[in-house]
Amino acid sequence: MQTSLQQNVLLLYVTDIYLCYRLRKIHNIIMETNKSSLEKLAERKARLHNLHKRRQEARTQNHQEVIAEDARKKLPSNWEARKRQAEWLLADDKARAEAQSAGKDYERSKLLDVSAVDAERLEKKKKRKDNPDLGFSTYEAQTARQYNRLVKNMTARDMSKYEKQRAELGDSFYGGPNATLHMLTKDTPSAVNNMVKDLEQQIERRKKYSRRRIYNDDADVDFINERNSKFNKKLDRFYGEHTAEIKQNLERGTAI
Repeated sequence: MQTSLQQNVLLLYVTDIYLCYRLRKIHNIIMETNKSSLEKLAERKARLHNLHKRRQEARTQNHQEVIAEDARKKLPSNWEARKRQAEWLLADDKARAEAQSAGKDYERSKLLDVSAVDAERLEKKKKRKDNPDLGFSTYEAQTARQYNRLVKNMTARDMSKYEKQRAELGDSFYGGPNATLHMLTKDTPSAVNNMVKDLEQQIERRKKYSRRRIYNDDADVDFINERNSKFNKKLDRFYGEHTAEIKQNLERGTAI
């Protein structure tokens, strides 16, 4: 009976040890599970905080862009051009001061950085500014302007076709009093299309042409309205050189 009691006590002791082991293991599993859940929760909170921060930054940037766009709309229409011109003037003044401090000729050094194409473009722009188109003057000037415009719009000449045509025409290629080129040459379809296109453009320009002529402040006022001004200009084209002396005498009061 004592042996049976000892066996039961031993069994209870082993059972308690086993239960303690299982309980500790279950506790460790629960703690690891809680730790993993806490880490995941912390990670999700960090991601949510980052998304919230990025949303706030995007909202702030959008608000700043709206304010900047509204400010740009309130500026004058030529503000960008005026800003570029002001920046160019500041840079030019700075470069001029640096050249003077270094003992260099600024205008000469500036021209060294300008290409031939840009120099030609600037010269043409300057000529147009110094000599504005005052409208119709004479038919000869109008023909010259149209000729220059047509030549400027011509495409580059194919030298192989040029040499071939010169060989075929011989001496008639350069023209002369007895040359009959209209019997020897034939217009290409592309040339005909270019002519038709140019004529159509001229027709469209005439339809839209309503620009007022530039008024010359230094010109003599010898008209009472715009219609009378056009009539006087027409008379001056035909009879101006014959009546110039009479007009001058009348203005000086020395007419007979």
